[in-house]
Amino acid sequence: MKTVRLTAAQAMVRYLSVQRNHDGEGFFGGCWAIFGHGNVAGIGEALHGAGDSFPTWRGHNEQSMAHAAIAYAKASNRKRAMAVTTSIGPGATNMVTAAALAHVNRLPVLFIPGDIFANRAPDPVLQQVEDFGDGTISANDCFKPVSRYFDRITRPEQLLTALPRAMAVLTDPADCGPVTLAFCQDVQAEAYDWPESFFAPKTWKDLRPRADIQQIEDAIGAIRSAKKPMIIAGGGVHYAGACDDLCKFAHRHNIPVAETQAGKSALPWDDDLNMGSIGVTGASSANAIAEEADLIIAVGTRLQDFTTGSWALFKNPDRRILSINVAAYDARKHDAISVVGDAKITLAELTNGLSDYRAGNVDPALKKSWIKAVDDVTATPTGNTLPTDAQVIGAVQRSTDENAIVVCAAGGLPGELHKLWKAARPNGYHVEYGFSCMGYEIAGGLGVKMACPDREVVVMVGDGSYMMMNSELATSVMLGHKIITVILDNRGFGCINRLQMATGGESFNNLLDTARHAVPSAIDFAAHAGAMGAIAEKVSSITELEDAMVRAKEADRSYVIVIDTDPLPSTEAGGHWWDVAVPKVSVRPSVNEARKNYEAALKKQRPGD
Repeated sequence: MKTVRLTAAQAMVRYLSVQRNHDGEGFFGGCWAIFGHGNVAGIGEALHGAGDSFPTWRGHNEQSMAHAAIAYAKASNRKRAMAVTTSIGPGATNMVTAAALAHVNRLPVLFIPGDIFANRAPDPVLQQVEDFGDGTISANDCFKPVSRYFDRITRPEQLLTALPRAMAVLTDPADCGPVTLAFCQDVQAEAYDWPESFFAPKTWKDLRPRADIQQIEDAIGAIRSAKKPMIIAGGGVHYAGACDDLCKFAHRHNIPVAETQAGKSALPWDDDLNMGSIGVTGASSANAIAEEADLIIAVGTRLQDFTTGSWALFKNPDRRILSINVAAYDARKHDAISVVGDAKITLAELTNGLSDYRAGNVDPALKKSWIKAVDDVTATPTGNTLPTDAQVIGAVQRSTDENAIVVCAAGGLPGELHKLWKAARPNGYHVEYGFSCMGYEIAGGLGVKMACPDREVVVMVGDGSYMMMNSELATSVMLGHKIITVILDNRGFGCINRLQMATGGESFNNLLDTARHAVPSAIDFAAHAGAMGAIAEKVSSITELEDAMVRAKEADRSYVIVIDTDPLPSTEAGGHWWDVAVPKVSVRPSVNEARKNYEAALKKQRPGD
């Protein structure tokens, strides 16, 4: 057996650099790295040696560069991914939030935080967490509940099994998610005689598991007996490459489609059977159908509470759920008729069995009325009042073509975008609403641009999320990956302020003016963005915003547009109740009244049937 002598870190990087996806591309788009004493000498030296065969990207914050890696994977439909390495300690724990985001969204990313010394000679080393009762604990144990696969590398040869296991998880359609290899810092630098065969290029084929034949037959029977079926398209439709297949299935059988946040853009917005978004932030057209549907065909969705209206949306007493999902865990939720299999293959098999089955026609007035409502709230306003989020969305929509990708994550904007954005092409809508992580937006936009360099990327972000995390704007400038960022400044956390008031509370600690302060906040976002190297300007109207979008598209680097917006209004059309617990006891009459309304709404929930 021929061997080659390398450090453990060098071996890891060499192995990762020769992994290929089904299309023959390198599975990894490189490694994001912020170095510290826990990874600079071992992993840092190995990455330097790899050069362009495994490029290293430098971020400004560990969490945000991990967000960029995750967004890259999502925009690549999980066909490609990135690694992220940090030092031991705060650099590592900064990534735990990103790991949770990837876990919730079933997205691949490889975390490689430095870890304590395996030999324990310098204990406690700088940034080491000491557990008084467990000598094996490190800060990296925080990754365990938010990793699909976790391992601690305490000997070089452990990589011979750990790395293939990591790749198996990262490329598995059902178990896909974050992998953490906590890499002891002394072990990174240790040498070992590695089999040369370990570094032979390997192609990881796309896996398309077929459902059990009995599950297919049960699903066919359920659809055939349904009088008012509907489809809910989730992110799994995109990851399976099944957007065209879903369209053909829906039209052949005349079944209306609604889209989750992750599933949006599975069908073009103007497809006759695309009834719009579903659930709490849903279109009135889609929700009206959902209320009467006797069969919910969930394709590639985990059916979170925004999708189901906290399980109060589906009101038909005879309704059943048919869940098609490659992950058994998701397919079996809520006593569903489960079909555990790939969406693309499963839809074809169902069509073969359904033959000429067609559901009854949907009233076309439902969608027509909804689109009119969308056009009304997104139209250019008249007068001098501050614009709404919806009006800003309308301006951005009119300023971009169907090839553009809109990116967002948290606050009020995801709800408005879910309702109002007209997505024309698959993956043109990139909203992280599984974990809804403030600060994902700009870093995510950078990751999307790296995955899709030929498409315009427009990040829409509120001032609150911008202040949470904005440093990768500078990285986008530094790397030459241009993104357009529209900052909607409503002077605070406008979405939660509205929720606060809707549940009977007073505006408190959300808007900057109602938060405790000695000096009123006055942040110059344009100046801040400009200081990071972006071209930036502030506009005072929707018309000016559209003019600025023209300049932004023509610019040669990242461009930021700031506009003041009204924090109070949101789109009243569409939507659905959401379960947010209201206090049972309060001295405030408004809270008590909200509690009565809450208790009445709870009676409509059907979480278990």
